[in-house]
Amino acid sequence: MSEAARLDAVTGSYGEGAAPFDLAMRHFMMRTFEPWFRDGPALQVGCAHGDQTSLLIERFPDLTVVEAAAEFIDHTRARIGGRAQFVQSLVEDYAPAKRFETILFSHVLEHVENPVAVLAHLGGLLTPTGRLFVVVPNAEAPSRRIAVKMGVLDHLEALSPDDIAAGHRRVYRLDTLARDVGAAGLPAEATGGIFFKPLANFQLNALIGGPLIGDPFLEGCYRLGLERPADCASIYAIVRAR
Repeated sequence: MSEAARLDAVTGSYGEGAAPFDLAMRHFMMRTFEPWFRDGPALQVGCAHGDQTSLLIERFPDLTVVEAAAEFIDHTRARIGGRAQFVQSLVEDYAPAKRFETILFSHVLEHVENPVAVLAHLGGLLTPTGRLFVVVPNAEAPSRRIAVKMGVLDHLEALSPDDIAAGHRRVYRLDTLARDVGAAGLPAEATGGIFFKPLANFQLNALIGGPLIGDPFLEGCYRLGLERPADCASIYAIVRAR
């Protein structure tokens, strides 16, 4: 199966839009990266149903979105209109003439066949002052540690049924993310985590908005995650051009 066909086959696992926890994470991600963002052309790699795109377009008037799945492009374009430029392409094949001040590469690296090559490719699309924001799910989140103790996962880096359904090939720790960034020849300006994660996604989705998990709890988990990046839902590296 080709890479494009493999990606098309897993689009159904994403549902029709972001679940409550995913939607909260999109906002926490923007909040985390805002001090590092630079004005100028921006690129989003992978848009799914456009939840992150709708936030990025408010921050970056010159936004390009590269996405392999036509279904996701159609959905996101209908959502934000003509405010962004869309390109249907695998990230590996994307070869624009322009360069970008900001590239957001969020929850895509775990999907690609050759992560080091893709990171190196994206690094080459930065302006001399640009930054690449690489975000991935965290293998060491407490929710995954609990799943191992329960016997749901064999080990922290095992792929769960949800990982497999979404087309993930791997799950990262902070050190393995730094390893791949370094192997791509890219200098990391900062690394960290977003949102201390005590529960699995399905548990958080069931509880957010009810009496047990409101905005104060979510804010507390976000702030705790700043102190404990290895215990976060997502981990990141902010990378400069070579």
